[in-house]
Amino acid sequence: MSILIYAESAEGKFKKTAFELASYAKKIAEQNGTTVTAVTINVADASALAAYGVDKALNVTTDKLKSFNAKAYADVIKQAAAKESAKIILFSSNTDSLYIAPLVAVGLEAGYASNVVGLPQSLSPFQVKRHAFSNKAFVVTEISSDVKVLAIGKNSFGLVESASSLSQEDFAPSLNDSDFTIKVESSEKVTGKVTIADAEVVVSGGRGLKGPENWGIIEDLAAAFGAATACSKPVSDLGWRPHSEHVGQTGKPVAANLYIAVGISGAIQHIAGINSSKVKVVINADPEAPFFKVADYGVVGDAFDIVPKLTEKIKAFKAQNS
Repeated sequence: MSILIYAESAEGKFKKTAFELASYAKKIAEQNGTTVTAVTINVADASALAAYGVDKALNVTTDKLKSFNAKAYADVIKQAAAKESAKIILFSSNTDSLYIAPLVAVGLEAGYASNVVGLPQSLSPFQVKRHAFSNKAFVVTEISSDVKVLAIGKNSFGLVESASSLSQEDFAPSLNDSDFTIKVESSEKVTGKVTIADAEVVVSGGRGLKGPENWGIIEDLAAAFGAATACSKPVSDLGWRPHSEHVGQTGKPVAANLYIAVGISGAIQHIAGINSSKVKVVINADPEAPFFKVADYGVVGDAFDIVPKLTEKIKAFKAQNS
């Protein structure tokens, strides 16, 4: 019996969340006295997983799965779980995996808990702590089914190296034609930038920037941090920034180690979507902005004066400590 994880990748390379998931799985495996098996899809070499405790990789390689397909990916993972007799199956709490995990849980008649933020508090009964009510509270969830499916919150556990001797095996699951009734003709992806999903630091801007022509100060600060850029919903609705950068409850959820909000008032939907971030910094000219009530650090002032100075300070600090 093995702990099974789905190691997400993009363009043949593992995402950071795959290593965090492996780290989490290794700790559970140690508690259960078992091993960790990863399912990879269209990754040429899974050896990078060995540094984080994965003992075995089932590598699936097929052009049919070149584009994301939740039903087909779920079928692959269900077959891998059956092959490995896995009783605990782990996913990351990000967009693609949150489509797959419920399908796997239903197919295996498994209990399912999303947004898990820590190791199981108890193995018998099996209990995990997770976010609830749009990240406003925590709840301890008990799963009594034989098979358990968990989706682990991003940046909730961290990367923990634990070298293992990884064996790799080609895995050829059966794929149903009925899973491919929808086909992707093309896709456009942003390249050369840190993605919101993988970023440890996110710099986000709102209507306080007054227009898209001023977005350079956000990009400069993000570049200094090595961070991803993001925006509030009104900004994407106005067309100042692409919808792919919209974060919040109705956009992409953010669970960064550091989230910097510039010129964002802090509507409840926005705060709910970024509340899992560990440290929240707000820069706003309005001292009554709701965001200040949930911020760890707040700066009241003109963003056009503060942000460039902060950028220079970050650059200087990195230059002195590189």
